[in-house]
Amino acid sequence: MNKNIFLVLGMILGLIIACQKADELIEEPFKSFIRPSYFPEPTYNFASNPISKEGFELGKKLFYDPILSRDNTISCGSCHIAQNAFTHHGHDVSHGIDDKQGTRNSPPLFNLAWNKSFFWDGGVFHLDLFPVAPIENPVEMDEKMVNVLAKLNKIPSYRAEFKKVFGTEEINSINMFKAMSQFMTLLISDNSKYDQVQRKETSFSAEEQKGYAIYQAKCSTCHQEPLFTDGSYRDNGLGENSFEDQGRFEISQLEEDRLKFKVPSLRNLKYSPPYMHDGQLRTLEAVINHYRRDIQNTKNLDPILRKDMKIDLSDTEVDQLMAFLNTLNDEKFINNTLFHEF
Repeated sequence: MNKNIFLVLGMILGLIIACQKADELIEEPFKSFIRPSYFPEPTYNFASNPISKEGFELGKKLFYDPILSRDNTISCGSCHIAQNAFTHHGHDVSHGIDDKQGTRNSPPLFNLAWNKSFFWDGGVFHLDLFPVAPIENPVEMDEKMVNVLAKLNKIPSYRAEFKKVFGTEEINSINMFKAMSQFMTLLISDNSKYDQVQRKETSFSAEEQKGYAIYQAKCSTCHQEPLFTDGSYRDNGLGENSFEDQGRFEISQLEEDRLKFKVPSLRNLKYSPPYMHDGQLRTLEAVINHYRRDIQNTKNLDPILRKDMKIDLSDTEVDQLMAFLNTLNDEKFINNTLFHEF
């Protein structure tokens, strides 16, 4: 009898825990683009692509559809996993079609409406052109846009959805990319503890406040709040890797751009290891220690770093900085099933 009671109690406890976990993943209701009051004006031109619920859902469907790849196995969501801030978790560099290995770590996808350029080297200057690169990259999706459009046009449900959103059944690249942008521009991360502090809903702990001061003094030039990146391209002293990746130079062909890569956001670092363009640093502590003692004196090393060749931080200050960086993790964004695969 007692065993039965314990069994029932265990089942009830299990249901309670399951419900609590489910609550963490409750889907937020659809909202069109809303700029957080303390964010700058977005760079994306919404007037040319007004967001609708139907357009968002079509873009989301395309984002997670492997039909965009040559053999229908790889989607955008394969290398940009929602639960990991839309990065390719567990890989130093991303793997694409036929399990081919790339040369870079997939960058996270959030707050894209404020980006002026995309990818580690800035090779794409507009969000509406963003999907072309991975679709036609032989290591990622290895498909041609003409084939993607042919495949989509053969599917009646897609033709019906495009007509609902854009007024025509004919699926072309312009409308396809606009739909995907409607999904991607709503990937807004603005509900971390930092954001709640900005909205005066809470306050930092003493340790977090000290870490915030350290960040402002030693990190904020490149990682400007509230986006925590200035969108620039800089050489941070990692040196050349085994892939001989030259970064921004491969786009501009300017010697002063050699080994420069886009400054990443500091948001959601808890969910997006490993770090740097090639995933060579697996922990946040390793990233901080790179700036404390491992900076290489490369030809185009950023002048801010060249001055001292290190950022002076005591172990206590590292702990305080880590405490602040953890306030930039947005669990609500990560768990929002509105952005997850159907």
